[in-house]
Amino acid sequence: MEEESGIKEDLNGSEEKNQKEEIFTKVVRAGKRTYFFDVKATRKEDYYLTITESKKRLGKEGKIFYEKHKIFLYKEDFEKFTDGLKEAVSYIDNGKKYVASPGASSDIKTESVSNESLTAEEFTNIDFDDLGKK
Repeated sequence: MEEESGIKEDLNGSEEKNQKEEIFTKVVRAGKRTYFFDVKATRKEDYYLTITESKKRLGKEGKIFYEKHKIFLYKEDFEKFTDGLKEAVSYIDNGKKYVASPGASSDIKTESVSNESLTAEEFTNIDFDDLGKK
């Protein structure tokens, strides 16, 4: 896995504007995928993280394009997200459930996943009405 990190700089010289949008970037190349961990700031100067997975694909007529999937992760969710990720990675590595540290949040919900496949409607039934509301 190849890794890069640094502060992004706009090629047009508007580094200050770009600093507000993207504060820090960590690039991880892993086989056919590239992961971008971007620290960004809101207008109120609150930091958040975007995680982007980029996969190189071959489209119609042999044209290459990049398929991207993005996750937005806000400060108030870092601990829960980290605990969930640690638990999943621990299970894969050891076949055992991860035990959170004593001070960790205890309101993490654990769901078991069955081998039944979900329909597209069940999987994509997402309500975005609350986005942007504070």
